[in-house]
Amino acid sequence: MKKILLLFFIIILFHSYDLKATPEFGEKTGYSCERCHLEPTGGKLTKLGEDYLRELTTKAQYRSLKPFQRIIRLIIGYLHILTAIAWFGTILYVHILLKPAYAAKGLPKGELVLGWICIIVLSITGILLTISRIKTLDVFYTTRFGILLGIKIILFGIMVTTAIIVTFIIRPKFKKYKIINLSFKKSKLTLRELSNFDGKEGRASYFAYKGKIYDASSSPLWKDGTHLKKHFAGNDLTEMLKHAPHGEEKIFQLPIVGQLMPIETKKEKSLEERAFYFMAYLNLILVFLITFIIALWRW
Repeated sequence: MKKILLLFFIIILFHSYDLKATPEFGEKTGYSCERCHLEPTGGKLTKLGEDYLRELTTKAQYRSLKPFQRIIRLIIGYLHILTAIAWFGTILYVHILLKPAYAAKGLPKGELVLGWICIIVLSITGILLTISRIKTLDVFYTTRFGILLGIKIILFGIMVTTAIIVTFIIRPKFKKYKIINLSFKKSKLTLRELSNFDGKEGRASYFAYKGKIYDASSSPLWKDGTHLKKHFAGNDLTEMLKHAPHGEEKIFQLPIVGQLMPIETKKEKSLEERAFYFMAYLNLILVFLITFIIALWRW
C-alpha cells in the first residue's frame, strides 16, 4: 500500500502541468504556462513570452509613481517644455530674423535675463523629471530612452557652458569696448561705431539714413532702440524705408547728430567676436539636435 501511495505522489510531482497550475506570472496575466513557454513545464520562451520578459525588465528599470506623483510630474514636464520653447524660440528668432550680428557685442540685458531664467528652470525641472523616471544609472546605457536622455543632457550642458562663457567672459569685454567708444563724441561715425548706439541699457538710439545719422532717443516710437519690432537702432536703415508705411519726412523730424562714414575696410574680427559667432551657431545646431532627440522619443 505504501509503495502505491509513493508511486502516486511521484506521478503527481512530475506531471503537475496536467493540473493546469499557474506560477506567479501566470496568475498576474491570467494565462496558462503554455502561452509564454514552448514547454508546459517552463524553459524556452515563445515570442509572446520574450516580449513580456522584455517589458518586465524595462519596467523594473524605471521608477514607479503613485497617481498623485504622476500628476506632479506632468505639471513639471509641462513647465519644462514651455521653458524650452521660450529659450529655443529666442535662439531661432535671433538667428533667422535678427541674425547673430544683432548680438555681436553681447546680448542685451533683457534677452540675457530671459536666457538665464530658462536655463535655471530647465535645469531644475530636468533634474526632477530624471529622478522621477530613472531608478538606476545603468538605464543610461542599457535602454534606448536612457541613451537619448544622456545625449540630451550632454548637449544641454554644452549650451550652458557657452552661455557661461558669453555672459562672464565675452560680454564684459564687449561692454568695455563700448564704454571706450562712447566716452567721446564724434561727428562722423563708421557703421561699426554706429552699432554701439543701439538704444539698449541707457545708450542713445542712432540710425543712419542716406549718409546722415539721426538721433531717435527721445522718440516714443523708438523705445529701447526698436521701432515697431522691425527696425533696430545702430544700423543704416536707408534700404528699410522702402518697406515703411511712411515717407522720409518722418525721419527728417529727428535731430541730425552726425554723418555716416563710407564703408570702412573690413577689419579682422577680434578673438571675442569669433568666439561669439562660433558659440552662436553652435547653439543653433544643438537646438536642432535636441529637438531631433525629442522627436525620436515621442515618434
